[in-house]
Amino acid sequence: MMKTDCLIIARQKLAEKLNPYQPPVSNPLSVSPWVAMSALQKAIRRGRNEIAQRAAATLLAESPERLWRRCGGIAFEDIGVANTETVALVTAALAGKRFRATLGGEWKVASFIVKEMVQATKCRAADDLLLSAQLHPTYTPLRQTLNLKTQEELETIAVCDPSLPVKALATWYATGIFRPTTNMRFRKGSPASVFAAMKEADMPFTEIAQEGYRKVGEILCPFVSLLLSPESQEAKSFEDDTFLSEVSISDVPGWAYDTYTREGRTVYQAFLQGDTQTAQWIQEYVPQGRRVSFLGTIIFRIEGGLVRSRLKWPIGEELRRQVDMECNGPHCADASEIMSLARADIDTLNEVRCHVL
Repeated sequence: MMKTDCLIIARQKLAEKLNPYQPPVSNPLSVSPWVAMSALQKAIRRGRNEIAQRAAATLLAESPERLWRRCGGIAFEDIGVANTETVALVTAALAGKRFRATLGGEWKVASFIVKEMVQATKCRAADDLLLSAQLHPTYTPLRQTLNLKTQEELETIAVCDPSLPVKALATWYATGIFRPTTNMRFRKGSPASVFAAMKEADMPFTEIAQEGYRKVGEILCPFVSLLLSPESQEAKSFEDDTFLSEVSISDVPGWAYDTYTREGRTVYQAFLQGDTQTAQWIQEYVPQGRRVSFLGTIIFRIEGGLVRSRLKWPIGEELRRQVDMECNGPHCADASEIMSLARADIDTLNEVRCHVL
């Protein structure tokens, strides 16, 4: 099936589903775009449609380009192999403002795809694969050696190697590293050549993944294709994550204020000044300049990244375990203790949120 056919089918399905849909009245939250993006994504993960709709309305009014880009990212990051039809529908909605006008306009389309993502089954394996490939100490030598390969060699590894982390890193380097990190250096790649190689190898979902990458520029898009397998598609078991207590601050759940928002970092700084066991552990083991980011990562793993109706399959479970426990830096080889402490201190964190915000 050609790329054009896949996109046409997805757009036709989107139009058919949108025809009878009546969106709720737009009711934006009184928050910054950064808090709105956080609230949107975490509410979709948690199946909280009202908050997700209000966050989407906020972004559509204040920063529409962020709304569409974030929706595309959420589809590949949080839904992925668990519901590829929903991922395709969201990708189709990214076609542009003129296309969305033919379907009923910006709010109708935005509200609909948000609702679809809220209700969809979830799988965060693509994001866990990204973090494991980028951060897991086991792959440190691999990150160095693969970066020395040619474009053609990387593409061959990406479609042929039996190891998923090796395929992921090869795909990443071949596509290009445009936001270098401590572990991943800048590299000019060729996304078009990578997707052509994936299509030639008859890898699944490549056309939608390529369109998603073209619109949002996230390596998560081809990673969904890497993860699609008989094992992932035959798995039919879904389970809600265990959610912790929460507070509401001016109609916004406290978990929306994360490490990527100014307000969230202010909360974490205040929390680290306290005498909880979590704060004491971080003060003892984590360098001062990394403490806020480290706490933000731990809170994400126990709170921000939780989902309803998570696909249960062995590869997804193992990737999640690796990232939870083994990808938190040289000062934390095993995160089981600090995650346990942070769970026990979540009520205190919520008190700090209420006090600071």
